[in-house]
Amino acid sequence: MKITVKGAGLTLRGVLEGTTTIQNDEVAILMHGFQGDRGNEPGKLLYDLAHHLSAAGIPTIRFDFAGCGQSDGDYSKMTILSELLDGMAIIDFARTTVGAKKIYLVGHSQGGVVASMLSGYYRDLISKLVLLAPAATLKDDALRGECQGTAYDPQHIPLTVPVNGQVVSGQYFRTAQLLPIYETAQHFANPALIIHGNDDQVVSPEAAKKYNVILQNSRLYLVDGEDHSLEGTKVAETLQLVTDFLQE
Repeated sequence: MKITVKGAGLTLRGVLEGTTTIQNDEVAILMHGFQGDRGNEPGKLLYDLAHHLSAAGIPTIRFDFAGCGQSDGDYSKMTILSELLDGMAIIDFARTTVGAKKIYLVGHSQGGVVASMLSGYYRDLISKLVLLAPAATLKDDALRGECQGTAYDPQHIPLTVPVNGQVVSGQYFRTAQLLPIYETAQHFANPALIIHGNDDQVVSPEAAKKYNVILQNSRLYLVDGEDHSLEGTKVAETLQLVTDFLQE
């Protein structure tokens, strides 16, 4: 079913799947990455994962961050901080409207960074955390002045930076340089699963390895032959790993 949630004055749009009623005891919240969306067709990681979890009896919320997909907002105003606020609004929706007693956060790439930090902020409410190719290197990239092939002066960040033909705000990079990513995530003590492709050319698997060190109750899977999208020949393995972990 389609859902709308107010986040920082903007309407976030998504879908609640794997259930015929809005009230559910558990729900997995799926968060997409940089310049992405929630995934609206087969072959997209979060779309396939949502349907795999639904088939296993785990309801999911899959939504677009503000400025992405079908949600309101201007992408040029997106920052990790704004996505944290979006995520908080979705978590509160899961707590109140859905009434979930067990909330799982699942994030891919930048969505993994957001999910990891939210798990620290909501360490009393989040039951399990799943990080898929978590892009914690975005902080290192911002300090170097590089973003997916686009270079800029990290000491004199411009108002906007064009990345892959899309405008990204200077505020995104300024705040990224000082983000306490691992420092916040390390407060999460419940079970965590980390999956990263060994052939990832966008985010080094070293980010996943560091998460595995700072998250005290985590397990790490490095998948041979998979790139950053995790949508390659091993995607079925990834989907099953996540499903098994959340069913435990």
